[in-house]
Amino acid sequence: MTGTATLRFGDIDVQRIGLGTNRLRNTPANLAFLREVVAAGMGHIDTAHTYTGGESEETIGDALSPIPKQCIVATKGGWASGRPDTLRAEIEESLRRLRTDSIPLYYLHRPDPDTPLEDSLSAIKEYHDAGTIRHVGVSNVGIDQIEQARAVVPITAVQNSYSLSERRHEDVVDYCATEGIVFVPYFPLRADADTTLFEIAKRHNAVNAQIALAWLLKRSPTMLPIPGTLSLDHLNENLAAAEIELSDADFQALR
Repeated sequence: MTGTATLRFGDIDVQRIGLGTNRLRNTPANLAFLREVVAAGMGHIDTAHTYTGGESEETIGDALSPIPKQCIVATKGGWASGRPDTLRAEIEESLRRLRTDSIPLYYLHRPDPDTPLEDSLSAIKEYHDAGTIRHVGVSNVGIDQIEQARAVVPITAVQNSYSLSERRHEDVVDYCATEGIVFVPYFPLRADADTTLFEIAKRHNAVNAQIALAWLLKRSPTMLPIPGTLSLDHLNENLAAAEIELSDADFQALR
């Protein structure tokens, strides 16, 4: 497995490109894939209570339990409701599926307009205080909501949609970099396949997706993209993007 750039994530160093698992099903091939990538050094795997109806979490649990200390497995709850009782039930179910007594990183999947953000985060904080959740994150949020969350519990990571072609959260990216919060962009490979991207990729002997990832890594020192794949070859291609050094001119041309 290639890719050497690392990022401090809580109390461990991880590679700056992780693995998204929103399509992960519990098959022998996928179990073997997860074991192989973690044995080779993958440091961050992202899932959620809702992914593939819970099968993503179950597959990770079956493949990796006990979760290796050097691997940050992240999951999320509260997609349909941020009510404290709903979150507690989803956390308990995630613990069972992941076959662990401590979730390395747990996100509030999105703020619930019908539940005060402080109430949702207070339920997660209960598990953080008990050590059942090591790190807490928030997803699909703006700066004001991050600051509200930080008033309740320490926030290690923020996960929003962000890519070459999706820039709504520029201010959040900069805020996280300033505050030392890991920014985890989902759908990081979205990029308009224009002439500029093609020419830069050709010059670096790379594919467009690798340039999209290299651009993200240059964009912020706390950036940790999580492209999804079920292929070891594709994963290695993604990780190799960490070795591509874009010039300032390349970066500005893409920006």
